[in-house]
Amino acid sequence: MKMRMTISENDLILIPVLAGVMMGAIDSTIVVLALPTISDSLRAPLSLSIWIILAYLLTAAVTTTQFGRLGDMKSRKAIFNSGMIIFTAGSFLCGISPNIESLMAFRFVQAAGGSMMQANSGSIIADNFPPNLRGRAYGYTSVGWNSGATLGIVLGGIITTLIGWRYIFYINVPIGIISFYFAMKYIGKGESHMAHLDIPGVAALSAALISISYAATDFTSHGIDRLNEALLIAGAILIIVFVLIERSSKEALLPINMFRNRVFNFSIMASFLQSLGFLAVTFIIIMYLQGLRGLTPLDSSLLLVPGYVLGGFTGPIFGRLSDRIGARIPATLGMLMMAVAVLLYMRLTLTTSIYYVIPISIISGLGSSMFFPANNSAVMASSPVKTYGAASGLLRTMANIGMLGSFVLAITVSTLSIPRYIAFEVFAGVGHLVGGVSASFLSGIHTALAVSLGIILIGALFSFIRGKEERSRGSVTIQKGSENAK
Repeated sequence: MKMRMTISENDLILIPVLAGVMMGAIDSTIVVLALPTISDSLRAPLSLSIWIILAYLLTAAVTTTQFGRLGDMKSRKAIFNSGMIIFTAGSFLCGISPNIESLMAFRFVQAAGGSMMQANSGSIIADNFPPNLRGRAYGYTSVGWNSGATLGIVLGGIITTLIGWRYIFYINVPIGIISFYFAMKYIGKGESHMAHLDIPGVAALSAALISISYAATDFTSHGIDRLNEALLIAGAILIIVFVLIERSSKEALLPINMFRNRVFNFSIMASFLQSLGFLAVTFIIIMYLQGLRGLTPLDSSLLLVPGYVLGGFTGPIFGRLSDRIGARIPATLGMLMMAVAVLLYMRLTLTTSIYYVIPISIISGLGSSMFFPANNSAVMASSPVKTYGAASGLLRTMANIGMLGSFVLAITVSTLSIPRYIAFEVFAGVGHLVGGVSASFLSGIHTALAVSLGIILIGALFSFIRGKEERSRGSVTIQKGSENAK
């Protein structure tokens, strides 16, 4: 039965979508502050435990586009809900892990489930909201993803300190079960638009992303060597192979005509550069507060909370603004606000009041809440209906690769002035620098922030020159539950 969505039903659809996005984002970083405790509990060296983070980021970077296209091919609801089940089960298995090896393995499982949810969240919203009303919805989910990635750092410290590290995974179980109920009841199945999966394209893209992502993570752990150099070159070659395959494929994983749209291309690039540039800033500031100012992981992360809480509240407001005036202005202003925040962070010294961080986090949080809903809704508004899943998956893939790159950037620049193992200890909150090393590390932090600033400004440029997307008015007709959308 066809039906026009009401506001209350829209909100009910957003419950599982927002929960899925938030859980996936939070768990991409939640173990950061729990690493020392996990290492001690499972008797594992920190250099091995760091792969608990990298395993998740690597999997998310590699699989999201493919799961988005599967949503186009089969059912966005089916892929999203399957992801929620896999993520919830993976979370439970992570919690009961008896050793570091099993925990790493279950993090791959958890990340696969998170990728299935992330890849299809944007297309589910696009299916159920008309273009001129999507900004508000993306205001919840988009800011939820970015805030979740940062709040994961905070929650990891709080839960580990007050309850125990295993509960950073157990907490997902009841949330996942409740969200699955809402997803089954209120998310429509959506249309399928593809008969066959582009296996050669999937294989080429997966191999390319695995090579590039593993090269980046290996570089972070061991520094540059012949292995990660070879993997990086192989990944670049495989990207070219992938493009050639897609040009000749009748059922391409990423149809080439998607990239003929200037708004789509530049919005995707803006998303990647924002993730690469600004999430690195979060890692760098955490390292500054812990390594140079001697704060505990929990105290240092709490200083960043006000900005992300405010950003979460204002995201739907700015999203609604983008519905009225388009994405270009609010998204670009959001990026520029993040750039201002980085400039202010570059004024940090060894004696700056730690409370100086709070107003800067508010500026950056507002910038994020302006950028994400506007940019994400522009991507979907510029995508054909039959490629919503691929577009949503590609958007999240680029953001995930940016997140992985931001981690690499933060660690790499910091190791220019201090040994790599000390950088890992500082990042995890178990190392503290003194004397001349502090001044050297502060200089490295300023350099890293300057690099991030340049990346963000380039992203702002892409955002500004993207043009204006088409957001025609109209209603969306779907069917609830398991019935097909029309």
